[in-house]
Amino acid sequence: MFRAPKTLFRTLAIAEVITWTILISALIARAVGAPSIVVTIGGAIHGFIFLSYGATAILVAMNQRWKIGPTILAIVAAVIPYATVPVDIALHRRGMLEGAWRLEQTDDPRDARWYDKWMRFFLNRPWALAILIVLAIVTLYTVLLMVGPPGGKK
Repeated sequence: MFRAPKTLFRTLAIAEVITWTILISALIARAVGAPSIVVTIGGAIHGFIFLSYGATAILVAMNQRWKIGPTILAIVAAVIPYATVPVDIALHRRGMLEGAWRLEQTDDPRDARWYDKWMRFFLNRPWALAILIVLAIVTLYTVLLMVGPPGGKK
């Protein structure tokens, strides 16, 4: 399904925009009299996709060998409503999403970094990578739920 990094990145960038719309709509609905549970549900959906997008941005950045600037830009874009799609477009135009998953080691010295072996291991086992990412997201999501929503409970 996600045979290329750009497909996975674009899918999560669009999902992030959709969940921003859900969350903002829920906030408006609550302001005009809907029960506050709509914000809880919208926030939960958005929070999970937000974390998934962040994990995807890091994975794609590592695979594509991005420098720190584009990596931070991609991650920070999730915090700004609707910013992930323009960032995706900009990265695409700069050719930073082109290429396949790096499944094999090459002669490129950048393939010998400490994490590259592990990244290739998991990229060659997508089921294991999916389990690892989902466990990390669920763990972080659970911790964030225990801390409470941004801005505190209302």
